[in-house]
Amino acid sequence: MRNLFNWLKKFAIVLFILSAIIVYSIYTLLTPKERLPVYQPDMVNVELVDSTVQHVRKYHTVKDFELINQNGDTITQDYYKDKIYVADFFFTTCLTICPVMTDHMLDIQEEIKDDPEVLLLSHTVFPKTDSVPVLKAYAEEKGVLDEKWNLVTGSKKHIYELARKSYLASKSNGDGGPYDMIHTENFVLVDKEKRIRGFYDGTDAEAIESLMHDIEVLKQEYR
Repeated sequence: MRNLFNWLKKFAIVLFILSAIIVYSIYTLLTPKERLPVYQPDMVNVELVDSTVQHVRKYHTVKDFELINQNGDTITQDYYKDKIYVADFFFTTCLTICPVMTDHMLDIQEEIKDDPEVLLLSHTVFPKTDSVPVLKAYAEEKGVLDEKWNLVTGSKKHIYELARKSYLASKSNGDGGPYDMIHTENFVLVDKEKRIRGFYDGTDAEAIESLMHDIEVLKQEYR
């Protein structure tokens, strides 16, 4: 009788474990996997999109670029090949939103410093004054890790075209002329195919938490 009882007890335990596995498996199959949208220009507020690309509904990517970082190195798309990255626009003498944005970029840097899949890219909107030595001094002051984060300068027209036509991140119009000015708080999440996967307010701590969550979601697409 005792043997029968022990057998039934073991059978009940095994049945419970199998039931738990089956329920979990069914739940997993029925729960849709979280996936980030792939943003196209026609999905974004028209104020943020250059008029020449507002009609684009598919295949939008960040265009090729050639810029110079804080170490005087040429940075192109090749540097970000097969990488996820966060891009923004700033200038070193900004006293309004940029300091908060930089602090939040530093928070992101701390989270991703050991993650080989994720990088950062900050474009100066005042390339005339933000020379390589200025960017280097700023990077050293803030604690920028060269291997994780490029602060880049270059042609103003080129940078402004990237902001308006590639990253869809600026409300103002213009052609990058002497009096043209971009001042945007947007952080942009870019995937390994150079597609835009998210926009975040770089001055908002909760938005940065959402960005960190979305980076993890995006990484799962490549598993």
